[in-house]
Amino acid sequence: MNPGVVYALGAYTLWGLFPLYFKLLHAVPAMQILAHRMVWSLLLVLGILIVLRRWSWMKLLREQPAVLARFAGSALLLATNWFTYIWSVNHGHVVEASLGYYINPLMNVALGTVLLHERLRPAQWAAVGVAALGVVWMTTEVGHVPWIALVLAFSFAGYSLLRKTAPLGSLEGLAVETAVLFPLALAYLGWESAQGHNVFAASGWDMRWLLVAAGPVTTIPLLLFAAGARRIPFSLLGILQYLTPTVLLILGVWLYHEPFGANRAIGFGLVWAGIGLYLAEGLFKLGTRRAAA
Repeated sequence: MNPGVVYALGAYTLWGLFPLYFKLLHAVPAMQILAHRMVWSLLLVLGILIVLRRWSWMKLLREQPAVLARFAGSALLLATNWFTYIWSVNHGHVVEASLGYYINPLMNVALGTVLLHERLRPAQWAAVGVAALGVVWMTTEVGHVPWIALVLAFSFAGYSLLRKTAPLGSLEGLAVETAVLFPLALAYLGWESAQGHNVFAASGWDMRWLLVAAGPVTTIPLLLFAAGARRIPFSLLGILQYLTPTVLLILGVWLYHEPFGANRAIGFGLVWAGIGLYLAEGLFKLGTRRAAA
């Protein structure tokens, strides 16, 4: 098997299994988990960069301040995505989080059309429309807007859009993003300590090591993803990415027993139909091009 497929499958599987980790931290406020994720991820990434001796990219930040501003924007979107995901998992909304990552690829397509002026073919428009209909259905039938799914999809689509045009690799980019967020995270943890609410300071070493593990939990899947993305076609990467929300959905329904009634099933079904239409159209076009070549 192509090692790139193995790397990508590893990344998407680990991302899908994240609730198993965050559920262990259910007693820790989501904002504190987010802060620890920023702090320990930065320390780990800097350690990797020291070992690899990869520092030439810092010259770009000094010469082009606009690049740093772009990464400040992507850091804000990443923090929004991380916080929403952590909160949703620890408040019993794993199924809705999975919906967010199902519709995220189609959200990427929509943002690309609006902001990058990319042109969609009719079948692609239909795919986006069917998925949007699924979101509207759940809004009307379930009784509330699936805001968790929408925030996750919008924030990660916006993050992907900024990173798509960023001149740094995934490891270097994560170093800049976590460095931007690091002072805020450290200040917040200091404030919580002053108020006597810092779980890290008040807990035993079992909980402390779980919080320290936020560094490798964040970084390892990202490194696997970067390794896989360099070795396999982007179209295959796009198909494999649906492994993450599928694992999330299975965990939410069968392990955590979250409700998944008929109305929600219809909404998910429409989203899946939109995804299926989009993938089928893409595969058909790919086959047509290969036949012509």
